[in-house]
Amino acid sequence: MKKANSGNGPVIIKKYANRRLYNTETSSYITLDHLATMTRDGRDFKVVDARSDEDITHNVLTQIIMEEEARGGQTMLPVSFLRQLISLYGDSMQAMVPGYLEASMDSFRRNQEQFKSAVEGAFANSPFAEIAKRNMEMFEVAAAAFKPKGGAAPAAATPGPATAPAPHAKDEEIAALKAQLADLQSKVEKLG
Repeated sequence: MKKANSGNGPVIIKKYANRRLYNTETSSYITLDHLATMTRDGRDFKVVDARSDEDITHNVLTQIIMEEEARGGQTMLPVSFLRQLISLYGDSMQAMVPGYLEASMDSFRRNQEQFKSAVEGAFANSPFAEIAKRNMEMFEVAAAAFKPKGGAAPAAATPGPATAPAPHAKDEEIAALKAQLADLQSKVEKLG
């Protein structure tokens, strides 16, 4: 069997009829949890049907998302979003949705990095620096699913900020955090 080179190109994962996944790079059987970890680590892979050699990566990634959503706790895909997404299948705008969602995620990642930089800069060399550092660590853990670990976000994003179709609770939370940050920054400036 041909192994994928660990530095060049995606790792080839073969899926057999018995639903087992075989990593051709490590010559071992793996699980969907392994693929989820590879994704979080920014490792590119391609899943192919072992018999037909058909690319089934999309189906397997969707299966990973469904398992992550079913684990309990807080889900990332609210029911209202899922309903809106389903309603777009077969719609004349369907072809535009993947690009819009990708640009929105890229914008989210950029804003996340800007927010992180702003918080770190605002509290540098202040009594609140350690508190801010711990809060940023918790924020990073919570947002880890959106943070690319394998490289920078693609440069082909649309210009200007992406806007959501309707306000969400997360937008309100971000606005509240920004207001709190501004308030804390003004207090730090008064101390300094």
